[in-house]
Amino acid sequence: MQLRSQQKPPSHPRYPRMTLSTDSINDNGSFDPRYTCDLDNSSPELHWDQFPENTAGFALTVEDSDSPVKNFTHWLIYNIPLSITHLPAGIPPQEALPNGILQGINSLGKLGYTGPCPPPGDRPHRYLFRVYALATLVTLPRRTDRDTLLEAIAPFVLSTGEIVGTYHRLAQKKAG
Repeated sequence: MQLRSQQKPPSHPRYPRMTLSTDSINDNGSFDPRYTCDLDNSSPELHWDQFPENTAGFALTVEDSDSPVKNFTHWLIYNIPLSITHLPAGIPPQEALPNGILQGINSLGKLGYTGPCPPPGDRPHRYLFRVYALATLVTLPRRTDRDTLLEAIAPFVLSTGEIVGTYHRLAQKKAG
């Protein structure tokens, strides 16, 4: 099932709103555990639309809004061509995908997606997915980090779309 999040974060005042949807956020706004460190830790399926006509491509970030580490980034994916408005679930943690899409370094220093994994017993954390419609695809170094990506795309952002899911862990994941 595709769901547009019931919890809508405030729209960035500078950009018109795009639509971003996923099946990884359940009806109650909770993150499906398949996409977290407690189960598969694989990237979720995402779809977006309602972007401006002059869009050349897209970038996407996923961040933990409640992490004690400011701007804790779970995923950076960029250089997404205009022809792609859907990311399938389970994108492997590789630098470049066959279609030219690139993945950056997350806050754990790893390439690709790492799922929600708040400390056990901590309050639910909010995970913000944001897609950016860009007027041009920017040339960035491989294995780009969050700050480099956001600084490079800032002048070219035409529109954004957001969705938020919450997740909290009740117990420590068992080793082994």
